[in-house]
Amino acid sequence: MLRAEDIRGNGAEPYVLARLHRLMRALLHAGRGAVLRGAQTFIVGYSAFMLVVIAALAIGAARYLGGALTIGAVYLLVSYANKLYGPLEEIQRQVADLQRASASSGRVNELLAIQPGPVERAAVQIPSGPLQVAFRGVTFRYPDGADAGDSVLTDVSLELAPGRVLGLLGRTGSGKTTLSRLLFRLYDPTAGAISLSGVDLRDVRLSELRRRAALVTQEVQLFAASVRDNLTLFEDGIPDDHILAALHELGLDAWFAALPAGLSTRLGAGGRNLSAGEAQLLAFARVYLRDPGLVILDEASSRLDPGTERILERAVDRLLSGRTAIIIAHRLATVGRADEVLVLEGGRIREHGDRRVLASDPASRFSALLRRGLEEVLA
Repeated sequence: MLRAEDIRGNGAEPYVLARLHRLMRALLHAGRGAVLRGAQTFIVGYSAFMLVVIAALAIGAARYLGGALTIGAVYLLVSYANKLYGPLEEIQRQVADLQRASASSGRVNELLAIQPGPVERAAVQIPSGPLQVAFRGVTFRYPDGADAGDSVLTDVSLELAPGRVLGLLGRTGSGKTTLSRLLFRLYDPTAGAISLSGVDLRDVRLSELRRRAALVTQEVQLFAASVRDNLTLFEDGIPDDHILAALHELGLDAWFAALPAGLSTRLGAGGRNLSAGEAQLLAFARVYLRDPGLVILDEASSRLDPGTERILERAVDRLLSGRTAIIIAHRLATVGRADEVLVLEGGRIREHGDRRVLASDPASRFSALLRRGLEEVLA
């Protein structure tokens, strides 16, 4: 979401105000139509009531002049006619409430009719330890929305052995993020299959898959809760000793010692009282506690100062030790940790192989990227 500072700093006020004007004009027309329809209903109801009162007066006057009714009886007749207004007004109010309830119930039914894309069909367990990753002829296109149509990934086939680290390179829009989404089964591939240690992702419960695979991005999601709850994601069964051991293993003792109330330190929503580096440290510790077999890092240290980045680099080394990893990289320092490199271009694999072999081959795409600088080429 764009902030006001971004809009003003980039001179986008005329565009934003023009869009606001169109939206407010549409809202005005819709609101005015609703008010007019409500007024018409009121006028019809009130006119019917007035006709009843006039008829009661006319009949009462005629009967009074004919001697059939006394003045008291005429008064009662008109009073009964006046009492009709209350029920009519209540009926109008209830009709309006019924219309709102009908619209709300329609929206609820539409929501309940939506079926999630990934459907759980089995409960196969993923083996423990570092995971093997295999893509077999994977093609993917988004089913609807702005990204629908052309394939984002086309006939992608690769295999990553357990415990190996893959550096994933490519320009913006090459399919790097989509590949990671497919691994977490946020979507199912349009064609082909993805497996972890020989188990098709479609045969694994989503909770099991996301326990055995973990993702760390640049934007860390934190809750208005304690450090303990943010690390364990509110799971009560994890003892404090286990959490402290994980922080020690990641080399985060100094960071933890600086917390004013230790694990009970309260964090603001979105980590308002943490720096970007501290938020990333917390994200690494959160992943380490889950002990996944596959870790995906989406350039998790790209926004940090050099001092904090050195601390995070040591934490990353410990986090990836004994695990399979995929690092979505944009910088040379990040690629240096990878055992293998895969270059995506236009949703297809342009190159895949051992990092050292590709780096020493002057004809390889990766070697050309190194010579020109990844930051410049992949921006």
